[in-house]
Amino acid sequence: MSFGAHIVVAFRRKNKRARSRAGSPRAGFAAGLRTRQASKLRANSGQPGDITVQELSRKDKTHFNKLQKRLRRNVGNAIADYNMIEHGDRVMVCLSGGKDSYGMLDILLSLRQNAPVDFELIAVNLDQKQPGFPEEVLPNYLSGLGVPYYILEKDTYSIVREVIPEGKTTCGLCSRLRRGSLYGFAQEIGATRIALGHHRDDIVETLFLNMFFNGKLKAMPPKLLSDDRQNVVIRPLAYCKEKDLDRYARYKNFPIIPCNLCGSQENLQRVQIKSMLAAWERQYPGRTESIFRSIRNVAPSQLADTGLFDFGSLRIDANRTDSPAIAEDTELYFPAISVVNL
Repeated sequence: MSFGAHIVVAFRRKNKRARSRAGSPRAGFAAGLRTRQASKLRANSGQPGDITVQELSRKDKTHFNKLQKRLRRNVGNAIADYNMIEHGDRVMVCLSGGKDSYGMLDILLSLRQNAPVDFELIAVNLDQKQPGFPEEVLPNYLSGLGVPYYILEKDTYSIVREVIPEGKTTCGLCSRLRRGSLYGFAQEIGATRIALGHHRDDIVETLFLNMFFNGKLKAMPPKLLSDDRQNVVIRPLAYCKEKDLDRYARYKNFPIIPCNLCGSQENLQRVQIKSMLAAWERQYPGRTESIFRSIRNVAPSQLADTGLFDFGSLRIDANRTDSPAIAEDTELYFPAISVVNL
């Protein structure tokens, strides 16, 4: 039985209040967790970062609780909507040391306590031998959590520097080398899922990067089967806003490792796209969310890709007289116009 289906069954039994709202996997997951969040927050006082949370004022604690519930709900909904995790899965959580991957691991650990299916979490970090990388930070943090983890050491930094000319952005090649290393290691440890920390804003930014610079209408899918069909990649943060994850990281006081150790971040095309979206969001609040919803609400017949829709076989149905000529396109439909001779 799938993760989402298990969630509905379990929480319908355990939570009477959730029963009326559990019409879908995501509703069951969110409702089932809602009754336990406050007690779990008080109980989990031994994890790194919780001391900082406990020192908050009453008002700030209220804000933190709301933020934490929202993030957990969004992650739970994404897991259920895309059937990201199933019973018995071994999930390899890729930890970079940034706010997003820290938040992902923290939220998944919390949700696992309430989930009606058993799954395993293993944290993995790839030390790419970038100059100044603090090697002790992640082992210390993960040991404090009691999470099984691996630190892989692979000098991809030197490879990138040899291939990419000085002053050019190295992120594309760096990410490909990192992805290949992680995919291979996932198979070595028998991981059935690879969890990456991309959030909603990353997905929208990637959409525009591909449109503006590659001439393609594609983004980052919440769930992906690798080209060799040997790895399933999931993005549990797909519904989460970056600003929420940033606030969460500051509340939890994660030991953040900067992503600019290589010095190639300033000229990124992604930085330009991020600035554009931020300007749009200031002028039109909610625009980023609207764009993200459009990715989940695609109408192939209204685009121009002949591989997605068979435009060539479109023909008039001469035998159909019971509907207007453009009944399929309700936004363009006008009632019949009577012709009057004057």
